[in-house]
Amino acid sequence: MTDFLKQRVLHTVFLLLLCAGLGAQNKTVSSTGAQDRAFWIKTLHKIAWPVIENLANGTLEKNMPLEKGPQYYLTANKVSYLEAVGRCFAGIAPWLELPDDNTEEGLLRKKYKAAMVKGLTSAANPQSPDYLNFREGGQPIVDAAYLAHAFMRAPKALWEPLDTLTKQRFVAEFKSLRDRTGAYNNWLLFAAMSEAFLRSVGEQFDPVRIDYALNKMREWYVGDSWYKDGDLFSMDYYNSYVIHPMLVDLLGSLKIKPVTKYNQKGYSVNEAYDQSVKRMVRYAEYLERIIAPDGTYPAYGRSVTYRTAAFQALAQTALMQQLPEWVSPAQVRCALTKVFYNMYEGNQNFDNKGWLVLGFNGHQPMMADQYTSTGSLYMASLGFLPLGLPATNKFWTDAPADWTSKKAWGGLPVKKDYKVEY
Repeated sequence: MTDFLKQRVLHTVFLLLLCAGLGAQNKTVSSTGAQDRAFWIKTLHKIAWPVIENLANGTLEKNMPLEKGPQYYLTANKVSYLEAVGRCFAGIAPWLELPDDNTEEGLLRKKYKAAMVKGLTSAANPQSPDYLNFREGGQPIVDAAYLAHAFMRAPKALWEPLDTLTKQRFVAEFKSLRDRTGAYNNWLLFAAMSEAFLRSVGEQFDPVRIDYALNKMREWYVGDSWYKDGDLFSMDYYNSYVIHPMLVDLLGSLKIKPVTKYNQKGYSVNEAYDQSVKRMVRYAEYLERIIAPDGTYPAYGRSVTYRTAAFQALAQTALMQQLPEWVSPAQVRCALTKVFYNMYEGNQNFDNKGWLVLGFNGHQPMMADQYTSTGSLYMASLGFLPLGLPATNKFWTDAPADWTSKKAWGGLPVKKDYKVEY
């Protein structure tokens, strides 16, 4: 064969490989929505069940490891268990609110409800080995707020089934948080969420803590869906871990059950809620765009060991069925499915007993912040909020679709991105 023919053959092979690669890149994922949902449930179960089962059995403190970051400065055995429970429950809660049925998923959900109610009863009992600490240190302000968020997201599944004594105990625990203050940043929302929960169940609440958080968040908005986390801007995922979801649900609770003595003169809760939703929708659009064609995303900023909690704002926007018209539910489902597959299909993020390990995608304790221990990691469940949509919702029934970055890198039409001014 002449050199010319060799070059032509090599050139043809190269073009065939290139076309095959582009075809694979442009091809949508092959799994159906039903298969994706089954995978999500399997994955959430893999993450959450060690926490749920051990709390129900009174063995959480006995069995949960207390791995800590290299510069850890808290007392892990005082805070890590409430972290695990509050954060884990907040992500599972919307799924629990679905009506009972006798499907395989429905039976598992029923099992979770029973175990979580049993565990909550133990968690509030001072005589229990798993009595959770609300009363010592500042950290419980944070994780009580996640538990409050769980109660607010699933009142029928998690709050109403509790017996009267357990409810009274939890009310007392939430009120006990008022003798401490926290950091001057997103922590203001934590204090407000606990008060909003108390308000939602008809208990005495502190409107000042709610007002203060709302006022500061208005001041800390910097534009195009981004809030500062205190006086200075931080480039991290805290707008998703905390700010957008808690702010929207805080304002939503005020909107649903108005109280005249709460409302500030000249301040419309309804308008503030609508604005906060618009901002979260815009932020969700940003989150969807950062998911790469291969389902990876940037590991930047503090607290990246919270893993898929980075997508809570996107997940909640999908749950609320508020995605922008150019971001389809199916493309969000497929993008998050790919992220979850990368993170959780293997065992790199779990120890040999199924507990999450410190790291981003593997055991990487050097990536843990000074406040991070095993319990902190269960914020990962917050990425699974769309499981609260029934299996018949278009989020789960629509055909697979490529997400924005996959379309952009595949040469397909993509709406241009541009700032918003609300």
